[in-house]
This record gives sequence, C-alpha cells and structure tokens, in this order.
Amino acid sequence: MDRLAQALVTVIAVPLAIIGYILLAELIVSHLPRRVGSAIRPWLWLAPALLFVGVFLVYPTIATIVRSVFNRRGDTFVGLDNYAWFFGRNDTLLALRNNVIWVVVLTVLVVGFGLIVALLIDRVRYEGAVKSVVFLPMAISFVAAGVIWRLMYDVDPNVGTLNAGVTAAGGQPVAWLSTPPLNTLMLILVGVWMQAGFAMVILSAGLKGISQELLEAARVDGANEVQVFRRIVLPLLAPTIAVVATTLVIFALKTFDIVYVMTNGNFDTEVIANRMYKELFNASQQGRAAAIAVVLLIAIIPVMAINIRRFQAQEAVR
Repeated sequence: MDRLAQALVTVIAVPLAIIGYILLAELIVSHLPRRVGSAIRPWLWLAPALLFVGVFLVYPTIATIVRSVFNRRGDTFVGLDNYAWFFGRNDTLLALRNNVIWVVVLTVLVVGFGLIVALLIDRVRYEGAVKSVVFLPMAISFVAAGVIWRLMYDVDPNVGTLNAGVTAAGGQPVAWLSTPPLNTLMLILVGVWMQAGFAMVILSAGLKGISQELLEAARVDGANEVQVFRRIVLPLLAPTIAVVATTLVIFALKTFDIVYVMTNGNFDTEVIANRMYKELFNASQQGRAAAIAVVLLIAIIPVMAINIRRFQAQEAVR
C-alpha cells in the first residue's frame, strides 16, 4: 500500500501541483502592471527549478565542504587535516592515479572507437540495425555490466570466456582482475564497451551535419579519403568530439559502479569514488569521505569551466 500511495503521488499529485503552480503564477502576473509582470514572469517560471537546484545541489555541496573540515563525528573542527590525510597516504594517491588513467585511456579509446564506428556505419546499408547493436550496452546498468564482465574475466576456463579462449589456444589462464596494472585496463575496457555506443551516436549525428557537397568538392579537387578526413571532417567534427570527450572525462572521474562490483578497489584498482564510499560506510569517517568528495568536485570543476567557455565561444560566433 505504501508503494501504491507513492506511485499515486508521483503520477497524479506532482503533475497537479505543477499545473497549479503555473496557474497561480499566471494569475499573479495578470494582476500586476504589464511592465512589472513581464519582468517577474521569467523568475516565477524559473523558481521551481532554482529551488530544486538549491535544495538538491547547492546545499549538499556547501554542506559537504563544511563537513570536510570536521572530524568523523562532526563535532570538532580539524581544518585541513582530512585533506592532509588524503594527500599523505599511498592508497588514496593510488586511487587518484587510477582516476587519471581512467580519464586518459577511457576517453581516448571511446572517442577513437566511436569515431571509427561512426565513419564505417555511415557507409553501410543497414545503418539503423548496426547502430542498435553497438548502442545496446547503454541499456544495461553499470552494475549488471560489472557482473557480466566479472564472469567473463573469471580465472576458471569453465566460467571465464576470455580464459576459455586462452586455454583453447594453448595458453595458461590469466588472472585478469588480480594482476596489476592489467586489471585496471580490463576494468576500463568494460567502460569502453558501455560508452562506445553513446560516442558513436553523437559523432554519427555530427558527421551527418557536415555538408556532402563540401566533401564531394574536395574529392573532385583530388583529395583522397585520408586528406578529406584530416582537412575537412575532423576540424568540423571537433566541437562534437569535445562534447563527447568532456562527458567521458566527467564519467571517468566519478567512476564507481564497475570498480565496486568487479574488484571493490582491491589489487591496486582503487578509484576516488570507491574510496569515498569505503570511508563513509565502512570506516564511518564522514569528514574524510567529505574531503574526498570535495577533491573529486575540484577535479571536475575545470572540465565544466572549459566546457562552458567553449559553449559561450560558439554562441558568440553564432
């Protein structure tokens, strides 16, 4: 009955509340002078979104920053001790290093593979069917993908698909998930498998936005396919590649599910988000967990700032 009540509230009460707010806002505007009403209407429409962002984004961010300078119980101010702990331990620095590896390798592989697939798919007859197959892993949760690939990486050839192939070829089973630094690369490959479809779809849409007349003119002038790609396609596709790369960098920085399910950070595969989870729920170190969250936030801010500046530059050109 509780779930039924929650479903009814979500399906009926929330839409009615939104409609009621819109009617109330328009009623207030209609009773105001035209100039005042025109000035206040945008803010009335933005108010629910601003309230939502303030409650669920701004307030938790500020609270986390404040919490990071207190002890595990939150009753004693410790200053930057939690940050000193983070940057003074080998295991946390290892997690930071692994996140850097995730950012570089995942972004390069996904963008490269997605671009190659987008270029090839654009030339085949059954484009829609092929895109659906490549995009299919996006429909699977990261937890489910982690479980699937953990079984595929199993050291037992009777369970692990990869080791079954290795032993069939005459080799010895490989401990894919417990052999550093190979295990980090194998975890990243799971992320590549998950995100390649996303990159392919976005880049394929960008390719279709390039004028075919421009490409044909270059070919008529004697340019081969490599020159057409380097001189025309790649420069025109650069803004789209930047969007995909930015999304992948943020995903790599906050990666958690795959590592948690497949290794739980063991065997030198720890990442920042998984370390934060352990400090909060296993060690009950709320201050340290908050400090790790702030470090992750600081790492993401430059990426977002670069993306915002790029969007502003594009809008200025338009």
